[in-house]
Amino acid sequence: MSNNLAYLSITEAAERIRSLVLSPVELTEACLARIGEVEGKLNAFITLTAEDAIAAARTAADEIARGEYRGPLHGIPVALKDIFDVAGVRTTAASKILADNVATEDSGATKRLREAGAVLLGKLNLHQFAFGATGRSSDYGPACNPWDTARVTGGSSSGSGAAVSAGECFAALGTDTGGSIRIPASLCGVVGLKPTFGRVSRAGLLPLAWSLDTAGPLTRTVEDTAIVMQALAGRDDRDDWSSSEPVSDYREHIRDGVKGLRIGVPDSFFSDALLPEIDAAVKEALGVIEGLGAIVEPVTLPYIEDIPNAVTAIMLPEALAFHHKWMAERPEDYADDVRYRLELGATFLAVDYVEAQRFREMAVRAWRDEVFSRFDLIATASTQTTATPIEASDLSVVFSLIRLTNPLNLLGVPAISAPCGLSPNGLPIGLQLAGRWWDEATVLRAAHAYEQATDWHKRRPPL
Repeated sequence: MSNNLAYLSITEAAERIRSLVLSPVELTEACLARIGEVEGKLNAFITLTAEDAIAAARTAADEIARGEYRGPLHGIPVALKDIFDVAGVRTTAASKILADNVATEDSGATKRLREAGAVLLGKLNLHQFAFGATGRSSDYGPACNPWDTARVTGGSSSGSGAAVSAGECFAALGTDTGGSIRIPASLCGVVGLKPTFGRVSRAGLLPLAWSLDTAGPLTRTVEDTAIVMQALAGRDDRDDWSSSEPVSDYREHIRDGVKGLRIGVPDSFFSDALLPEIDAAVKEALGVIEGLGAIVEPVTLPYIEDIPNAVTAIMLPEALAFHHKWMAERPEDYADDVRYRLELGATFLAVDYVEAQRFREMAVRAWRDEVFSRFDLIATASTQTTATPIEASDLSVVFSLIRLTNPLNLLGVPAISAPCGLSPNGLPIGLQLAGRWWDEATVLRAAHAYEQATDWHKRRPPL
């Protein structure tokens, strides 16, 4: 019974809660039971706040019984990547350096989830300091993929992908600086949205690279992602980079389909070196989308070959700027791969950083004028490879995971990964859709149309 409840969508669970058929307490207990069943194999959580979750669920049940229903997240159990502050709970970033770092107030995103009535289950595992694409480097041990626990979840939001996929929570928050929401979503067979840069508050969020970091949800369906995004989106005065751009009703047009939408398929770079099964799955997904009425055409993307270098020249120095004190005092407490990337940050000159930021402005203008003036969306694979064995995930694997995601961080556009297939050995494959700045609504609409025409989102890991 607990598994049946834990694998409801937020949409389904919310309707049962609103109509008093299901109690938030019962739903939370189902998630905690599921965590008890599978967490020993997954290691998705760093800190579980079970008592607080039950107390919050009881409060939600009382409010709803009094007619004070707040909306579709009221009473829904969720969890947060362990770089989001939760008052009274430690924020470790999967590092021993922050093992005793207890937050004094909620992050902006945490606050919005609480205001929506969500029940917080705890803090999720990640690649140390959110600085890695596999999820294997954590001082609390790596999170494991529910589809094959010997394989990586993708990172850095590793626990977020694993927990949602395995039914431990209904939604999880992750962060995305070079692909860290979309990569675990793809490898774990769930939906993950990187919003437009500035759409979601990063106040109370441990930074990786200030000018690239975004925060967003991972869920099991596209509509569930829209529900969580509705709660998260909007200006927060605590985050100077958050935007006052108007927020759409993300569910209003989510069922409008894709008829007439123009979707560009890159003619190079994004299609290079894909595993054959990924190439086939994405082409099949594009055929489905075209069959639903979208106009699918090839597109040449400006500056695409140079964008990854600019991401590196921005991300690494910004990361080192945050970590330089600990790197000087406690370098041995960093995972080898994280310390290596931070050390690389010191090899960039100020002029490299400034030129990369100026290049970024040029690339944004070109994509605005040459790409998104013609196309509503760009469609690609989410990653070049499926989940690799944890012990075999070397630097080449990292490059194959981030290649298709990090260009979109430089541009700051919204991008989603949605399940579009399984490899011959049963590992998830993701389809990536990217849209215009601030137009998460069209990204969600297209992803939902594809999702509803297929059954990949209904597949469950064999855990």
